[in-house]
Amino acid sequence: MAIVDNGVYVDGHRTDNPQNLDETFEVMRDRGGMAWIGLYRPDLPEVQTVANEFALHELAVEDALHGHQRSKLERYGETLFAVLRPARYLDREEKVEFGELHVFIGEDFVVTIRQAEAPNLANVRRRLEEKPQLLALGPQAVLYAILDEVVDQYAPVVAGLENDIDEIEDELFSSAPDVARRIYELSREVIGFQRATHPLRPMLEALLRGSDKYEMDLELQRRLRDVLDHVIRVIERVDSFRILLQNALSVHATLVTQRQNEEMRHLSEASLAQSEEVKKISSWAAILFAPTLVGTVYGMNFDNMPELSWALGYPFALALMLLMGVGLYLTFKHRKWL
Repeated sequence: MAIVDNGVYVDGHRTDNPQNLDETFEVMRDRGGMAWIGLYRPDLPEVQTVANEFALHELAVEDALHGHQRSKLERYGETLFAVLRPARYLDREEKVEFGELHVFIGEDFVVTIRQAEAPNLANVRRRLEEKPQLLALGPQAVLYAILDEVVDQYAPVVAGLENDIDEIEDELFSSAPDVARRIYELSREVIGFQRATHPLRPMLEALLRGSDKYEMDLELQRRLRDVLDHVIRVIERVDSFRILLQNALSVHATLVTQRQNEEMRHLSEASLAQSEEVKKISSWAAILFAPTLVGTVYGMNFDNMPELSWALGYPFALALMLLMGVGLYLTFKHRKWL
């Protein structure tokens, strides 16, 4: 069976520990008490048994069976149906794990259906059993205690996310290779956290608005307002995380662009320097090529070369080599190639 805990309470005190659901229903009717049934990943027959006994609406039962619901609060006649998204921070993986909790509240019963390990409702039950005056207020007190536990568990998640964001801010300026991927993954977790926490505010406000109609005790109203204050603070912190991550992503993109521009500048400078060297090499090659050309022509020793019998042919060739070399040098110097 998927029954985690199962008790009947009269005037805030646990009177019996039924062994099965049928016994629970019988004891509850005989003693006029409140049944609190905790289920963990139940199958269809188990949920259907509870639904038939307490006349739970089929749409709420379908949501509880299929799961993957967003946080919400709905009323079906005298039955209140709440979907909560508890969360816990996994230190080793540095990730947020989200659960799902379905709560049915009636005049004399509370049914909780968990789809994940968190939250630990045994702690909620134990704390309430230590406060019989509060538990005597009935199912509404149980709903308050569950809401309080879920919201309290958000605090370590907020602290974990805040620490992750601080690490990202340090990594931004250290050129860490995976910082963009980590920002993206953390943004997804923050968005998931927003989806879990944002609906809680209108849910609690709706409960407080209906406090007179459904005769909610004044002490419970005060406690729910305290939970609402905590929820508002959590929402504000989570929203600020979203803004910080968006800014971090923008800063990362700016830094990447700056690094790319810096690399392009270095490449451009290297290319310009290389181009200057090529100019110098080409200039000297041209200067050396000119006298080489003249010397090559005069070194052919053909018979029909008038300069061979000319007395000034040799000095003329040397002067021509020198003149061409100096002329090219001055030309390249003027163009600042040398």
